[in-house]
Parts: sequence; structure tokens; C-alpha cells
Amino acid sequence: MPRILVVFGTRPEAIKLWPVIVELERQPDTEVSVCVTAQHRSMLDQVLETAGLAPDYDLDLMRDAQSLDALTARILTGLGPVLDEVKPDCVVVQGDTATAMSASLAAYYKKVPVAHIEAGLRSGNIYEPWPEEVARRVIGTIARYHFAPTRRAADALRAEGVPGNVVFQTGNTVIDALLMTKAKLDRDRSRVAGLAPLSERFSGKRILLVTCHRRESFGAGIDEIMDALLDLAERGDVGIIFPIHPNPAVRGPVQARLAKHPAIALIEPQDYPHFVRLLDIAHLVLTDSGGIQEEAPALGKPVLVLRNTTERGEGVDAGTARLVGTDRTRIVSETNRLLDDAEAYAAMAEAHSPFGDGHAASRIAAILARMADTAPAPVQVVGNTDAHRARADAYRVFRERRAVARAVGGHR
Repeated sequence: MPRILVVFGTRPEAIKLWPVIVELERQPDTEVSVCVTAQHRSMLDQVLETAGLAPDYDLDLMRDAQSLDALTARILTGLGPVLDEVKPDCVVVQGDTATAMSASLAAYYKKVPVAHIEAGLRSGNIYEPWPEEVARRVIGTIARYHFAPTRRAADALRAEGVPGNVVFQTGNTVIDALLMTKAKLDRDRSRVAGLAPLSERFSGKRILLVTCHRRESFGAGIDEIMDALLDLAERGDVGIIFPIHPNPAVRGPVQARLAKHPAIALIEPQDYPHFVRLLDIAHLVLTDSGGIQEEAPALGKPVLVLRNTTERGEGVDAGTARLVGTDRTRIVSETNRLLDDAEAYAAMAEAHSPFGDGHAASRIAAILARMADTAPAPVQVVGNTDAHRARADAYRVFRERRAVARAVGGHR
């Protein structure tokens, strides 16, 4: 019986792994264990409660004002004993968090194969998004199995030399979670009755849903975003709903600047059903979140991305998303265009979502169960591309020349 250990620690990871865990548990003769690091304690617990997931192991590692280096060290050392106890045939991680990267490294130290869900996303800039871009590259180096959400992601992995037989294009599991949750809400809206006061407050107005938490925007970037929101709030025909991230670098400035404006509602981070409902009632979305760039288009909501780069360029190519950065003038201009130009709005709202069909989790679970059961020999991720061969040939020539030089008394 193959043993699979699923490790996650943040709200986005939990949302995207929830459907995978459900599907893995349906696989015959497969033993599934779940370990959470609680990198984001309260926001993680919201999803665990919604999904009805009870972790087998909870490291409870979150600390106030935790640094990335300290968090990474705690995750790495905390996972060692779990791996020793479970003795998994495969460790499953998702995305690009400190938890995912550290879990991959911990598994590597134990020589346990890693399966990476949402593999192959690349922005091309190691500092945007920071530190996620490097985290997913580290995982990509370690992982044996790569579940790419889109063709672009799969192509990026192959271009880096990952063999094609371990790259699987599956769609993104966040669409599975989104559609599952929306179907439940369509049957029973009482689950999100807590949003009724907000709906009444902004009755007759178009809702702008805003999220902001990227580290590279801390300081001047967040100030520009808030200036833009204050400008938009003066239109008089919109209501801005802003669930505030708990990070003090976001929460403090946002509350100080925006809390008193009557057209802006600052609310606590919502559990997943409530957030799906907010997406559903929103007219458009302004966000720097990666996951929301995938979720909103699936519900026909245009997305203005509050970042300078995105690893989810499929949305931009499809016309469902547009990069606007953190410049106040551009944010206001692009938002006003969508609010005032019905054709421009329709062009984005009616564009096809490129991120999946709602069946990614079942594809991944079937592949994982088969792979863990067969336990193939470790693959070489170096690949056989022309670039790799050229480097290997150059190094071989260098070694030969060095050997000759040493034989005749040289030093190189």
C-alpha cells in the first residue's frame, strides 16, 4: 500500500490541496497522511474547518513577526520526525511557500520523492514575487513529479531540462475547490448570510473587491494602492470591499488610511465560502494574489493585477487579467476604464479562463497513486537539451586541458 504524505501550511495551499486530498482518499489501496505546519495559523484553520480536514500532524509553528529564515528552519527541523514516523513513498507539496520549499528539502534529505502541484510557474524575476519565485525554483530542482497547471508552466519546466515523462499538465486545483464551493453556495446561501450587511450597505453600487499582501509592495507600493482606492471611492457609484491581510505591514497602514471612508469596507480575512461569495458579487477585482488571478476569471470577473510581473501570464494572454502595478495613476485609470466602458469590461469578463476545468485533482490523484505504487528509480532532472550538452562538453574539455597542464607542471 503506497503511503503519501501531504504537507501544507497556508490558506492558499489548503484550498488548492483540499480537492487533491479528497481524491487521494478515494484511491484504492492508498494510505494518505496530512501534516500542516500552520505557517498561517488562523487563516489555515478557516480552510480546515470548511473542508472538514483533520490533519494527522500539526506542527503549529507560527510565531508573531516571524522571519523567513527562522520559519524555514523550524519547518525543516519539525518535519524530520514526521517523515521518520510516516515513512512515505511520496511527499506532496503545493505552490511556492516556505512550507512547500522546506518540506521538499526535508524530503530530499530523507531521499523521499517529492510531487509538486502547481509546478512550473515562473515570473523571471527572483525578487518579484519575493520570495515565492526562488521557492518554486528550489522545489522544481528537487521534485520527481511535476503537476503543471497550464501548458505554459509545463513548457517552462521542459525548457529547464525536466524530462517530459515526469511533467503532467493537469489544470489548477484551485478551480476544483472554487467550483465545488460555489455549487454548495448556490444550493444554500445561508452559509454566507454574514455578508448580508455588506450587501445592504453597498446596495445599487458596483463592488470592487481588493486584496493586497505582497512583500515587494510593502511601504511605497501599498501607499500608492491606498491613494488609488481613495480616488476610486470618490466616484460615488462603487463600494470597495477589502479583506485585510493580518501581516502588520499591511494591516496597520490600511486601517490608518482607509478605515473611515464610507465607500470602503475593511473586513477580516474571510473563510473560503465567504470569499467565493465575495468574488461572485464583485464587479471586478484588484489584487496582488496569485490564486485570485486564477479564481476570478473562472467566475467571469476581470482582474487588475497590482504587481509589475506575474507568473500567471496565461490570464493576461487570455484577456482576463491586466498588469497595473502599484502606480496610483495607472490603477485609477484602468479601473475607471472598466467601470465606464461597457465594451472594455465585457471583453475581459467574457474571456475564456485558461486555468482549468475543475477536474485537476482527480487527474493528479490517479497519477500519484500509480507512481507511488510503482516507485520508479529516481529520474535525472538535468535533461538532454542542447544547452545542457554544450555545458557538459565544455566542462569535459576544461578538465582535459587542466589535466594536461598539471602533467607538465602548470597550475590551471
